[in-house]
Amino acid sequence: MSFAYSSIHTRQEDGVLFATLAAGPLNLIGVDLVRDLVSLVGTLYDDPGDVRVVVIESASAEYFSAHVDLTAIPQYTAEAAKAGGPGDASLGMFLYRLAHVPVITVAKVRGRARGGGNELALACDMIFAARENAVFGQFEAGTGAMPGAGGVQHLTRRLGRARAIEAIAGADDFDADLAERYGWINRALPDAELDGFVERLAKRIAGFPPAGVRAAKRAVNDLTLPAPANVRSDAATFVALVGLPETRARLDHLSSRGLQTPGDVERDLGRAVTEFDGLR
Repeated sequence: MSFAYSSIHTRQEDGVLFATLAAGPLNLIGVDLVRDLVSLVGTLYDDPGDVRVVVIESASAEYFSAHVDLTAIPQYTAEAAKAGGPGDASLGMFLYRLAHVPVITVAKVRGRARGGGNELALACDMIFAARENAVFGQFEAGTGAMPGAGGVQHLTRRLGRARAIEAIAGADDFDADLAERYGWINRALPDAELDGFVERLAKRIAGFPPAGVRAAKRAVNDLTLPAPANVRSDAATFVALVGLPETRARLDHLSSRGLQTPGDVERDLGRAVTEFDGLR
């Protein structure tokens, strides 16, 4: 068993694997990161050793994961497809597989988790976030698309119908306190307390007999997670919407202003998707 990757740094302690995303300043979900996540998840299914809990965090204090790499959708989709069978060539179906992995998964979020980055966090069993700086959002509707990797499915189940429509159709940013109040995340914690809280909880769970923990997760998953057909439908709709001329025009406009580079657009993407200077 090995956990060695180019875009994920790992350390293992007391049954907990700490997986730190390190795919550049924005942690875009692109080819390298998807390839490494697919490998990590495959190992957790096939030979997890004594790993009982995985904590996913970021090497960047500003970005847990900004979103998918919008310049490499076919390429990262091809990598995601390696995790599933025929017909499962989508990031959504890979994250569906992550949600069912036979260990407990925790997203520890500092900075921005938007689009596919938020969907990565939602695929984990629990999300804990830094009150001072964590930001969550599904900005896709602001460009003419919709979440395609589980965002619709998870947010509707967590937030309820009205709040899910607010979050998805409104395409705005949610700070950690509001995300906690809506049920988007488990807890918002002071940044100085976040590491200690997550580590204590992870090691507590890792110390319990694993069969009971796995059975509890399977039972909760059966009651709460979407069916594969729903995930596949969202993925197909996302791809179709991203190809529309109006969506392409909006994404190109955002790119011309600095999308996918550290700067004002990525820092305040919830506002940026409302500023299209007359584009319709």
